Amino acid sequence: MAVEKVALVTGGNAGIGLTLCVRLLTTHANLRLCLACRSKVRGEAAVSALRLSHPGSDISLVILDTSCLQSVHKAAVEIRGKYEHLDYVYLNAGIMPVSTVNWSNFWQDLFSRKCIHMFATGEGLLRQVDGTSPDGLTKIFATNLFGHFILIKELEGIMGGNSEQQSTQIIWTSSSNAKKGSFDANDIQHQHGSEPYSSSKYASDLVSVAINDRLNHKHIYSHTTCPGLVMTNLTYGILPSWFWYLVLPLLWLLRLFTGSMTQSPYNGSEALLWLSLQEPESLDPLMKYHSRVSILGNRYVEAVKMDLTRASAKDTYKKLSDLENEYRSRYSQSSS
Repeated sequence: MAVEKVALVTGGNAGIGLTLCVRLLTTHANLRLCLACRSKVRGEAAVSALRLSHPGSDISLVILDTSCLQSVHKAAVEIRGKYEHLDYVYLNAGIMPVSTVNWSNFWQDLFSRKCIHMFATGEGLLRQVDGTSPDGLTKIFATNLFGHFILIKELEGIMGGNSEQQSTQIIWTSSSNAKKGSFDANDIQHQHGSEPYSSSKYASDLVSVAINDRLNHKHIYSHTTCPGLVMTNLTYGILPSWFWYLVLPLLWLLRLFTGSMTQSPYNGSEALLWLSLQEPESLDPLMKYHSRVSILGNRYVEAVKMDLTRASAKDTYKKLSDLENEYRSRYSQSSS
């Protein structure tokens, strides 16, 4: 009989997260699945759909808004109450608010050798916008990175163990748009830059390496993935319909040159699922595992070395820990 395992997926109610949940339930027998979602309505709808497609499966829902530290702490308490151990922790929830297309860059790069790079990474294509979280942090930083950082710390007690049979994999959904040039260690919230999403994803890559280095002696491992260019309802909603009539044939053509044009959430989730089937101690934490699709439509995973150092990862982890301590101090003072 297959060993029972538990998987936690943040942002599991739609897109890549929901597709991943379907694939995890299909691949792993006796899997206990927990969706951690911001919206109760959408979360319950996702759980119902999963139970319909996988009758008899153990699927639960926890309400979690990673942009709100109070929500993170409350969700962590609930998760610790539900499960004695977590085998897979997928940090997938994220936002990328966009104000408009950078049409100047688009038309300039469309007919140049930068075209493939623009569509593969999104670099220079969209104008990113940010907001403020309930705790006064920049919202993209809080949602994509800091909330997940706090969640991992709060759940550390039910992760890992004394042997490889009790290991935990922490798996981040990163991006090809995670650019070193967008990240400033002295402005970790990206309060003064113009690419908050890119900064948050690069910081996630750094934190993943730091967590792996700090916790692998407890059989807790952390790795990052890139889904490639995935087309979802959110993606289609960013640009007018005529744009997609123009660009979609081009995106299919670009598969001749790059495997990162994954397009569907199913293809984009390939690396996320693949990692759940690996021996985590054998993987290189300095690699990012990319979902790819060949010209014939075959899915595969490619490991690509990340542009970072262990020293910068350690420094970023410390800055986040300092920020965490600051907020813990604020909350203790306000409650006293």
